[in-house]
Amino acid sequence: MANHAKYIRDLVDGKIPQPPIGRLIGMRLVSCTPKETIFVIDSADEKHHNPMGTVHGGIFTDIADGAMGMAVAATLGEGQSFTTINLSMQFFRPVVTSRPLTAKARVVHTGKTIVYAECDVYNDQWKIVAKGASTCKILEDLRKN
Repeated sequence: MANHAKYIRDLVDGKIPQPPIGRLIGMRLVSCTPKETIFVIDSADEKHHNPMGTVHGGIFTDIADGAMGMAVAATLGEGQSFTTINLSMQFFRPVVTSRPLTAKARVVHTGKTIVYAECDVYNDQWKIVAKGASTCKILEDLRKN
């Protein structure tokens, strides 16, 4: 992706559609800087539920991964991309009702080739329901590959 800042602005402003995974599960980018990137699912409802009747852990993981990935993208330069090399999640409490989920991610460390980000996922009462961490490898100028 050549111009990350423009792409991010256009997503936030609704000038371009959310990425396919966002449309599939109903998550959207609300704001994005490396210091804080926010994704929301306006209503985590029964389509997001596991057989136990609670929001599936994969949904928490998707929204956290999206938020952390976009925070990392906000740190990249022209011609750079990245790939996730490690992703971990911790789950703290179930979500049962049809309520919003909010993921707040931030870049914690940026090195020459590695970026580390963390994310908290909140329910509608602003209680943390899950926490994620992601390690990403920066990929230099993909046009040369």
